[in-house]
Amino acid sequence: MMSASLRSFAVLAALLLAAPEPLADLGWVWPVEHVQVVRPYEAPAHAYGPGHRGLDLSSGEVVRSPADGHVAFAGEVAGRPVVTIDHGGGLVTTLEPVASDLAVGDAVARGAPVGRLTAGGHTAPRTLHFGVRLDGEYVNPLRLLGGVPRAVLLPCC
Repeated sequence: MMSASLRSFAVLAALLLAAPEPLADLGWVWPVEHVQVVRPYEAPAHAYGPGHRGLDLSSGEVVRSPADGHVAFAGEVAGRPVVTIDHGGGLVTTLEPVASDLAVGDAVARGAPVGRLTAGGHTAPRTLHFGVRLDGEYVNPLRLLGGVPRAVLLPCC
């Protein structure tokens, strides 16, 4: 007969071994070259509550795919250009406002350009909105990127 502590250890070990791979271990990259978070992810209290379901990133013109995938949508939504990429495993990213020549079904590689930043939506000029859904639920994109990037000090004056 197994002792209570040994039984607890066995249950914990089974849970840890069955746990899904952490999202940060998937090798995602930032969709912009120089990362500056202008507005962070703010989880809503419930599915229809207020919040900010993504990151707003100060950006240059080129927007890149954070991971390998296929274009699920490229077009206008509510007057702003949007690119949506299905990465498989229930992960989908939305990048806006991004104008793209890609078509639905086109394959994209991690780090490959998917379009150029334009104007529109709720973001300030030269700002990209980067949203991620996992099995239809919005998640903080930082979970896939390993957290906030390390600050780089630049020379002064």
